[in-house]
Formats: sequence, C-alpha cells, structure tokens
Amino acid sequence: MQYIKDSIKNINIVIGCDIGCLYCYARMNNNRFHTIEDFNNPIFFENKLKMLDNKKYKAYLLTGQSDLSGWEDEWLVKVFNKMSENSKTQYIFLTKRPDKIKLDVTPDNGWFGVTVTSSKEKFKIDDLRNNIKAKHYHITFEPMFDDIGKLDLTNISWIVIGTETGNRKNKSVSKKEWVYNIYNQAKEKNIPVFMKEDLLGILKEDEMIQEFPKEFRGINNV
Repeated sequence: MQYIKDSIKNINIVIGCDIGCLYCYARMNNNRFHTIEDFNNPIFFENKLKMLDNKKYKAYLLTGQSDLSGWEDEWLVKVFNKMSENSKTQYIFLTKRPDKIKLDVTPDNGWFGVTVTSSKEKFKIDDLRNNIKAKHYHITFEPMFDDIGKLDLTNISWIVIGTETGNRKNKSVSKKEWVYNIYNQAKEKNIPVFMKEDLLGILKEDEMIQEFPKEFRGINNV
C-alpha cells in the first residue's frame, strides 16, 4: 500500500512474504535492493520497535513489506506491547490471508485490514471479522480484477481503493465503474474512502476522494 506522501508513514518492522503475488511491488523492491536474502522467509527487525514511539505521525502502516499472516506470535506480542504504550497513535496491518490468522485480543489502536481483488474474494471480509477481534477493520481493493459487486461492510471503518502499478505484462487496470460501485456502497454506510493516486488517469483529479478516518486526522493538517 502506498499513501499520499507525508500522510501515513511506513515502518517495515517485518520484511518478507511467501504468498507470491505476481503484482507484488514489495517483492520487486526487495529483488532490486536486496534488503533481505530470501523474501519468502519474513524477518523481524526488532531494532525498529523504538520507531513505534515516534509521535510525528498519527498513523503508521506496519505491513508495507509483509503480510500479517506471516508474522510470528512473538513478533506480534512485542509490537502489540509497544502499541499499548502509544495509545493515541494508530497502527495499520494488512493481510491477504485472514483465514491463517487467529487473534482474540488486539489493541484498540490497531487497524486490521484485508486485501480483496475480485468478487470471488469477498469471503475474506468475513474471515477478517471472524478471525481477528478488533475495534477497527478496513478493506483494500487493489488491484481489482473484476467488479466486486455487493459488499457486506458491517463494522468496516475505512476503505482504500487502488489499481495495479508497474509494467507487468497483462496487468489489471481498475475501471471507473468498479471504483464507484465500492465508493457508493461505502457512502451509504458513512465509511471514509481513500482513492489512491495511481487511479489518476482512470479518474479525473476532481473525481478523486481521499478521506481518512477521524482517528487519523491531524496528520500533517489532513
């Protein structure tokens, strides 16, 4: 996930993921810069825990280079403890495999999300709500391979919409009507929607909606 510069800060406290999505920018970045030797084997950078104390931003994305389903329990305990020490800061997690996660207790300032890329993956939203007990849930629709259709947005606090980036052959390009199908359903529920800047070209600049949850407000005057 990539957000407006200087809005939500990435802290890549874990790097690596074994899912192997063809469109994964994180894997491509690691192949380019060789941050870790084997991207299929996630590594926890414990020295970055102190970065969670930073009060400069209201929100931090912790899974920009990993998937929450690949985190070990020991890593989660250490991160959750830090989150509890910084209760006014929000911490964002994302997974493509909520069925592989079981969390019965999470900090209230944790935002747990799922990536949904097609109408066939809508079941993952239920998996997220059933397997992770949290105060805040969010959904990222990126990339989209078809019209997602009707959604059950019960207890969803935020929605992010984007499209595939990069130059991969046969890459998926989101369609305007797909984007607005999701947006209109979210508006019915008063759920804030953030349309990522990579949608420019699909949408006109004045059609872009970039909303944050109220808990994120104050981020550099957002």
